[in-house]
Amino acid sequence: MPDHDFDRIIDRRNSDSIKWNHYDPEVLPMWVADMEFAAPPPVLDALRARVEHGVFGYALKSEALVDEICNWVYKRFHWQVSPPEIVLLPGVITGFNLACHAFADRGEGILLQTPVYPPIWHAPEVTHRTRQAMQLVEGGDGYEVDFDAFEAVANDSSRLFILCNPQNPVGRVFRRDELEHMAELCLRHNLVICSDEIHSDLVFSGHRHLPIASLSPEIARRTVTLMAPSKTFNIAGLECAFAVIQDGNLRQRYERACQGVVPGVNLMGRSAALAAYRHGGEWLSALLKYLEANRDFLSAAVREHLPATRMVKTEGTYLAWLDCRRSGIPGNPAKFFLKQARLGLNDGATFGPGGEGFVRLNFGCPRPLLEDGVQRLQTAWQAVQS
Repeated sequence: MPDHDFDRIIDRRNSDSIKWNHYDPEVLPMWVADMEFAAPPPVLDALRARVEHGVFGYALKSEALVDEICNWVYKRFHWQVSPPEIVLLPGVITGFNLACHAFADRGEGILLQTPVYPPIWHAPEVTHRTRQAMQLVEGGDGYEVDFDAFEAVANDSSRLFILCNPQNPVGRVFRRDELEHMAELCLRHNLVICSDEIHSDLVFSGHRHLPIASLSPEIARRTVTLMAPSKTFNIAGLECAFAVIQDGNLRQRYERACQGVVPGVNLMGRSAALAAYRHGGEWLSALLKYLEANRDFLSAAVREHLPATRMVKTEGTYLAWLDCRRSGIPGNPAKFFLKQARLGLNDGATFGPGGEGFVRLNFGCPRPLLEDGVQRLQTAWQAVQS
């Protein structure tokens, strides 16, 4: 079997998958943001070797993994970081909730931009902080940052800005000028930046991911950057992520918030991450070509077969943001497609203000599954028109 057989359909119904077992068997699930592809062969080999060893005791901090993380971010983003600046975590959601605890007191303000990944939207409330939200601005076939809204929302109680870049769900990969402007506003208002960059490796042709902390030493001193191999190599269930915190005082505050609460990365997650960062580059290159072809196929199909529905331009991630507000669909579009098309999509309303009337579709799957999903969308939409 080829190492990069992305067309192969793998049965996940009996694998404890949230995505595949939430709905009944007739529903095609295209919601949760994990992909339908097997992990890279080097990752699978590393996991087999770890299992065959047979002993799973407590382990030292993995210096080899930390070194590979530093090598990876330099190769991918030309960003120079050092091993002491890496804090290993079990997940990025843990990472930004920790930032809320570390850098804001109860009731103080957490800034975020909507529509946004639901755990980010809910982070202020679950940590008992105050949500200070602003909407991204729709323009053309994508979204832009509303800098006036940023200024209007930030106040004396604001402590932390949670940035999502590449942005989930709208698929933006923010440009240097946008990042510089956001960073300047954060410096002006004395905000710490927590940048969720979990999709940073999944960027399409014509776009480049730029870690906001890499813009300048001054910005780096105010930034916690969260990354992980989980989306990149489809190993989310192994729970391995990391924070890059280049300022020693900021890192000390963050690590203090971890103490007694956040466990270390488990052995299997460490083994998988090390193999992925050390040997997964070729697989990732092939994956990006496949995902880009899927994105283009889906975009063309939406234009041709669902003319009243708009697919927002996807610059990064494997998530499509579909605007159904002018489609004539009665009521909630996610509920409509679930009932009429037996298709499981994310409800845009769960992403906060600006998400109503949208659905999010995961195109990180073999092309035959994507074709099935498109056919279901088309059939349901035709029923509305008849």
